[in-house]
Amino acid sequence: MNDAAILAIETLAKDSYAGKLSFGQVVGSLVDAGVASYFVDYRTGVTTYYFEEGGVCTLDFGKKEYLIPAVFDAQSLVAAIRGAQRDEVRYPEFVRLSMTAGCVGYFVWITGRHVSYFGHAGEVHVEQFPSAK
Repeated sequence: MNDAAILAIETLAKDSYAGKLSFGQVVGSLVDAGVASYFVDYRTGVTTYYFEEGGVCTLDFGKKEYLIPAVFDAQSLVAAIRGAQRDEVRYPEFVRLSMTAGCVGYFVWITGRHVSYFGHAGEVHVEQFPSAK
């Protein structure tokens, strides 16, 4: 991890929060920066990036003020995920949709090619990355 990688992640995260990038673009750029995984905690507004060589970068973008219901609605979450995969839903809308589906956060396992989404009671929905075209 170096200053250039951290700056790249900060810029990438800002562009993602602004709805400028697709999920695939984000993941590809994070791979280029040496990120192996990252965790988004909706309850705190903090995202932690874990580098392949062991370093960590934590960014605080502020807690979004959407109510996260106690009930984890996996069907609504999957609909939001599919919209993002088709690039019909960009990150700001994905945050709103996934939070209102009861998701409190998620872990993107870049090297494992899947995302684990979590509910209040420890529910987990695992979504494999779509196949490359």
